[in-house]
Amino acid sequence: MFSLKPPKPTFKSYLLPLPQSEDHITAEPRIKKLEPILLPGEIVVNEVNFVRKCIATDTSQYDLWGKLVCTNFKISFITDDPMPLQKFHYKNLLLGEHDVPLTCIEQIVTVNDTKRKQKVLGPNQKLKFNPTELIIYCKDFRIVRFRFDEAGPESAKKVCLAIAHYSQPTDLQLLFAFEYVGEIYHNPAKKVNGVDPGGGGGGSIGSASGQQTPLFETYSDWDREIKRTGASEWRVCSVNEGYMISTCLPEYFVVPSSLADQDLKLYSYSFIGRRMPVWSWNHPNGSALVRMANIKDVLQQRKIDQRICNAITRSHPLRSDVFKSDLDKCLPSIQEIQAAHIKLKQLCVNEPFEETEEKWLSSLENTHWLEYIRSFLKHSAELVYMMECKHVSVVLQEEEGRDLSCLAASLIQVMLDPYFRTIVGFQSLIQKEWVMAGYQFLDRCNHLKRSDKESPLFLMFLDCVWQLLEQYPAAFEFSEMYLTILYDSARISLFGTFLFNCPHQRVKESTEFAISKNIQLGDEKGLRFPCVWDWSLQFTSRDRLLFHNPLYIGKSAPCVQNGAVKTFKRSKKNYSSTLRGVPPALKNGIISDQEFLPRRNSLILKLKPDFLQQTESQSNSMEQYFRDWFTKPVDLHGVILPHISGTQIKLWKLCYFRWVPEAQINHGGFITAFHKVSLLADEVDMLNRNLRQYKSNSSLQGNCSELDHSRMYFRANGLNDTTGAPDFLSSSFPFSPVGNLCRRSILGTPLSKFLSGAKIWLSTETLANED
Repeated sequence: MFSLKPPKPTFKSYLLPLPQSEDHITAEPRIKKLEPILLPGEIVVNEVNFVRKCIATDTSQYDLWGKLVCTNFKISFITDDPMPLQKFHYKNLLLGEHDVPLTCIEQIVTVNDTKRKQKVLGPNQKLKFNPTELIIYCKDFRIVRFRFDEAGPESAKKVCLAIAHYSQPTDLQLLFAFEYVGEIYHNPAKKVNGVDPGGGGGGSIGSASGQQTPLFETYSDWDREIKRTGASEWRVCSVNEGYMISTCLPEYFVVPSSLADQDLKLYSYSFIGRRMPVWSWNHPNGSALVRMANIKDVLQQRKIDQRICNAITRSHPLRSDVFKSDLDKCLPSIQEIQAAHIKLKQLCVNEPFEETEEKWLSSLENTHWLEYIRSFLKHSAELVYMMECKHVSVVLQEEEGRDLSCLAASLIQVMLDPYFRTIVGFQSLIQKEWVMAGYQFLDRCNHLKRSDKESPLFLMFLDCVWQLLEQYPAAFEFSEMYLTILYDSARISLFGTFLFNCPHQRVKESTEFAISKNIQLGDEKGLRFPCVWDWSLQFTSRDRLLFHNPLYIGKSAPCVQNGAVKTFKRSKKNYSSTLRGVPPALKNGIISDQEFLPRRNSLILKLKPDFLQQTESQSNSMEQYFRDWFTKPVDLHGVILPHISGTQIKLWKLCYFRWVPEAQINHGGFITAFHKVSLLADEVDMLNRNLRQYKSNSSLQGNCSELDHSRMYFRANGLNDTTGAPDFLSSSFPFSPVGNLCRRSILGTPLSKFLSGAKIWLSTETLANED
């Protein structure tokens, strides 16, 4: 009855096959084999197994099981489970599908269900209860949830504390980029994706379009920009070499030729931060765009101001007057912009949709986000008028000259210069007006969690550019996906582009780090950090095609005429004086006095009494300028001006709603038009290539090789391609695949009923009565 034979095969069949056979593997060894992919210098600081990532709040059937890992660069969730309902996602080569960079984390909340407790974790804090759930709020409007139902309670507590500690560093040199470049310098053979990650030490860097993006760290980059814009009466100044004059200005910048270096040294002491007036751009008619900080020496203010203005006047071929714009009085402050951003995030992320849908538009208006966007567009357009029509140089003045002036100067140049509407030109603009001009990315992006200095000014700039892209899609080489990815890249603690408050800080901090790590710099000025413009570090060549706008009409668009390929090039004449625009159905918001009157539930602002401080005749001239501009056809290679009435300033849905399932439209939205236009553009390219091949009698093989270099992400299969939209397309493409969301379902809400075919969408009661 109790012989040894029966239990022996039972013991072998169920317990021993684990180490002997790979056909029977339980969950525990499989999860232990899941390991994160680490970058040079990246280390695992804590991890926990048997973690459940929540995909939807109303059901757990789509949840994923895996390992949660915290490194000194990111939090990474590793799983073998397939993503439910997912058919496509673009891949970031630095981050996994479920990874979140530590600098993208805004708030960490731990929850214990049984004790009904929750705690917002800060650095070096204690956690008195074992968490059953971890909720991570991200700066890009994502919410990520993890459950520890099957994980060890102590392990769950340790990983939560590790995430809180490493996501809130107390010192700049604790950011991952320093460990990364330190490892690269000690081991030069290590490369990411086969590419040398260095690129922040001077010269130019490659971009998505294959051209070089100037970094404006050298004398030659500034000199080329002077020659490109025809600023003959301006010169590159090297008085700040070694940052001897100002630590928040670049080593090289452009000043009027009539100002000697000795004068600049003398005048610099009178400006806040010693940020003397610096040149940004020159109009073909001679008008210049200049940025400067306020003069702190009240006694010398008028004298120095007059000398600076005289120098700028002498640099103008017509000796025109200088127009000064006090941005602190004309535009919202960085604190107001931060408050608007917090309200916008709360509206898009925290509040359940079904509780806010009936008052959603008024809640959006109360955030003032769109109002502030309109203010920047409106003021920039008026300064465009001063340079384009009045032929006067414009000086942008604010207290420190490194916040609002970055945004205003960039918008003015995007409106005036078609070069800055190309990918390389736009990247050079950001490098020139933001990175090298001393915009405080470290503080404003809050990489070190100093919330009192945080403000999303760079995001607001990208939003303003998106408004122009939405109104003039054929004028921009890049797509809104490019703008969104650029915003995301500012939240990755790897690129030196968005890591520092000024170029001097990069040199100082990286030099100190190099000394502490025994890194030999040689002749280099600080460590060379990876540059964000080298997009091959993040994306494959296939995914980088998403950056290109299929509607873009370049300045040298090829055309076939009388059997020959001809090229139309813009001349200085039609660039500087031919002003065109799309005729709007409504006035653009700055034409008539009635538009200035505030209306109920309107985003239109009443002009401040001191706004621009212009005479009545100048005001009438400006109104006539805008009226004439909007009645003419568009000139894509000339000036573009924004439509700024309340109905024409829109919410950037792809950026703010990509994680919200209520806002997604499967097989719909702008991406469907993007898909169709891409196919048409690729088909036109194929026809042009076939025509050139026919004329030149090239081989068919050569033609096929050209087809492999299409700039379109969606490619036409043939001349009569009739394939429908891919199954994975949705209005949040390519950022939010179906299923990769941590939000509640919309089933049963008025919106779901409306999308299902309800005739009238007025309120919850109306739809309830229809049922």
